[in-house]
Amino acid sequence: MNKNLPLNELSIYEVFNGHKDVTYEIPIYQRNYAWEKDEIEALVRDVWDAREKSCFYIGTLVTFQKGDTYEVIDGQQRLTTLFLLLKSLGMDVKNKLTYRARNRATMTLKAIDKNEDLTSPDLDSGIQKGYNEAKQAIEEIVGSGGKKKFKDYLLYNVHIIHYNVPRDVDLNHYFEVMNSRGEQLEKHEIVKAKLMYDLNGDEKNKFAAIWQACSDMDTYIQTKKGLESFFDNNLKDFRYMDASFESLPEIKEASLEPSSLMSLIHIKEYEKDSNVIDEDNQNSLFQPIIDFPNFLLIVLKITRMKEEGFNPEKFILDDKELINEFDEKTQKSDFAKHFCFNLLKAKYLLDNYVVHHSKEEDTYEHNPWQLRYWNREEKAHSKNLSSDNAQQDKMVHLLSMFEVSFTPRQRKNYLFYVLCHLFENRDLGAYCSFLENLAKKYFYDIYLQPDYLNEINTPKPGAFDQTIIKDGKINVDFTNQATAADFYRIYGDGSVKTKGIPLFVFNYIDYRLWEKYANNLAGEKSKEGSKEREKFFGDLGCSDFGLEVFNRFYFSRTRRSLEHYYPQANINIGINEDQINCLGNFAMIGSEANSSGSNWSPHTKLDHYLDSSNKVRLVSVASLKFRIMMQICFDNYGKRKSDEEWIFEDIQTHQNLMLKIILQ
Repeated sequence: MNKNLPLNELSIYEVFNGHKDVTYEIPIYQRNYAWEKDEIEALVRDVWDAREKSCFYIGTLVTFQKGDTYEVIDGQQRLTTLFLLLKSLGMDVKNKLTYRARNRATMTLKAIDKNEDLTSPDLDSGIQKGYNEAKQAIEEIVGSGGKKKFKDYLLYNVHIIHYNVPRDVDLNHYFEVMNSRGEQLEKHEIVKAKLMYDLNGDEKNKFAAIWQACSDMDTYIQTKKGLESFFDNNLKDFRYMDASFESLPEIKEASLEPSSLMSLIHIKEYEKDSNVIDEDNQNSLFQPIIDFPNFLLIVLKITRMKEEGFNPEKFILDDKELINEFDEKTQKSDFAKHFCFNLLKAKYLLDNYVVHHSKEEDTYEHNPWQLRYWNREEKAHSKNLSSDNAQQDKMVHLLSMFEVSFTPRQRKNYLFYVLCHLFENRDLGAYCSFLENLAKKYFYDIYLQPDYLNEINTPKPGAFDQTIIKDGKINVDFTNQATAADFYRIYGDGSVKTKGIPLFVFNYIDYRLWEKYANNLAGEKSKEGSKEREKFFGDLGCSDFGLEVFNRFYFSRTRRSLEHYYPQANINIGINEDQINCLGNFAMIGSEANSSGSNWSPHTKLDHYLDSSNKVRLVSVASLKFRIMMQICFDNYGKRKSDEEWIFEDIQTHQNLMLKIILQ
C-alpha cells in the first residue's frame, strides 16, 4: 500500500497495540455508545464464520490526528465494541480509548481495562451492558473451546481500513457528506481512492467521471453526460474499443475540489435523471443483473488475466474480498488507468451485449428480459442487438438461462467468461455460438464430471475456472461425450434417492426443449397436424398441447422452487421416496405455485396450475419440462384408475426422453 496515502489497512492488533502509543478519543459531538445485543452478536458471528479466510475486512475507522491523539470521526461504535471484545477475551490493550467530556464513559472503559468492579452506579450503563453482551456473545457463538482461535483470528486476520483525514480537508464538508449518507465509506470508494491517488489532476478528473458513470448500473453508459464524445453520433458504438485510457478525450464537466475530501474519494450524490441525456426517456433505465462492487471484481479479474503469475482460480468474485483483491500490485498509476479503461469498456459491453431485466414484474404475457443496444436514432432509443430474430431469441434465452441459474452476485462466473469473449470479439454470430458452447461446456464438462461436484452435486469452488480457462484464455470446446448412464451415475434414476440436482440442469433442459421447438417448428412445419409437429410432441412423450407455451416461454426469475410432481406427502402410496426424488419427477417452478400446491396429487395440480382463472399465476409454472409432465398426466386421465395418472413408469419414461433430447 502507498505509504503516503492516508488509508491504512490495519489488523485489530495494530489498531489497539501498534508500535506507537496513541489515544482514540470519541468527541462530544458523537453519540453515546449504543450497540446492543443484535449488533454485537452479528459482529462476533461474522468474524467467527470468516475464520478460515486469510483476511476479513470489517469496515472503516475515520480519524483526525492531533499529535498522539486520534479524534474518531466515524466508526466509534465498532471501535468501542472491538475494545469490549478484546477485554472479554482477556487481552491487554496498549492504546487508550476515551470519551471527551464524558467522564462516566471514560471511567467505565478504564474499569473494564483494569478488570475492576463494574457495579458502581456512576459508570456508563450502555458500555457496561455492551461488555456483558460481548462476553455472552463469545460464549454462545464461539464456545469455550474456540476462544483462542477466535482471539487469534480477531487480532491478526480481521482488518479495518484506517482513514486519517488530511489536515487540509474541510471537516465540515466531510460531516455534511457522512450525515447525508448515514453510513460508512463503501469499500468501492476506498478502492477508488487507492487507484486515484497517484494520478495527476487531469487523469483524476477523467478517472472520477468514468467511475461515477459506470457506477450507475441501471442506466446505459451512453446516456451519461460528459461521455458523449466516447461514442459515435448515434451513441451506438464505443469509438475507442481498441484504444487506451490516454486516448480518451478529456471530460471537461468533471472537476475535483483540490483541498477537500472529494479530491480523494469524490463522493457526490447525483440525481439519476440529471445525469441522463434524455431525461424523459425511461427506456434508458433497467434492472441490473449485478451490483457495482461485484462488477468491479469481474473487471479486475479481466484486467489481471494477462498478468504474469496471476492465478484466476484463486481470484474470489465476492465483494467481501473487494479490498483484498485490489492489492498492492494494483496501486500503480499505469494499472489504475488500464483498469479504468477496462471498466468503461466492460460497462459498455454489459449494457449493450448482455441481457438486463426491464422494470416490469415477471408476467406470463410479457418477457421482461431485454438484449438491446442504445441508439439515439431509434424512436425508443434502443434496438434489439441482432436483426436476425432467431439469433436474437437464442441469445436472450441463453443469457437469461445463465442469469437465473447464477443469480447470487458471487456466482457470476458466466458473466466473466462472456465479457472476456466480448473484449476480443463482438461478431454476433461468433457470440451466439460462444453462448451455446458455454452452456454445453457447463453441462458436459462440469455438471457431468463427478470430480468437480461436491457431496450435494453442486460445483466445487474453482470448478468453472479449472474447466474453462486454459493457458490464460477462455476455452468453451466441450470434450465430454456423455450418455444417460453417465447422468444417472451422478444424479440417480429413481432406484436411489438423488443427492441433488442443481438448478442449472433444469434450466438447461428447458433451454434445450425451447431450442428443439425453435429449430424444428419454423413456418409451415408448426401447423397443427403436420408431420413435423406430430414428431415433435412424440419426442416429448405427450399429446399436442399447442405451441403458445413455447412461444411465450422465458426464464422467469420466480422459478427457484423444486417441485415434486408426485408429492412427498403421498410417499409409499404406490411409489417410494427414492422414486419420487429423481429427475423425472422434478421440475423447477415458482415458489408461489409450489407453496400452494406442494401436497396436491398430480391430477389436482392440473386443475389448479392450468386453470384459466389464474388463481396460480401461469408464470409461476412456466417450465417447459413441467408442462410436458402435466400433459402426460392429462393424457393418462380416464385411461387409468384415479390417482394413477402419474406413476413411476411415467417418471422413468419421461426422464429418459428428456435426457435423449439434451444429450443429442
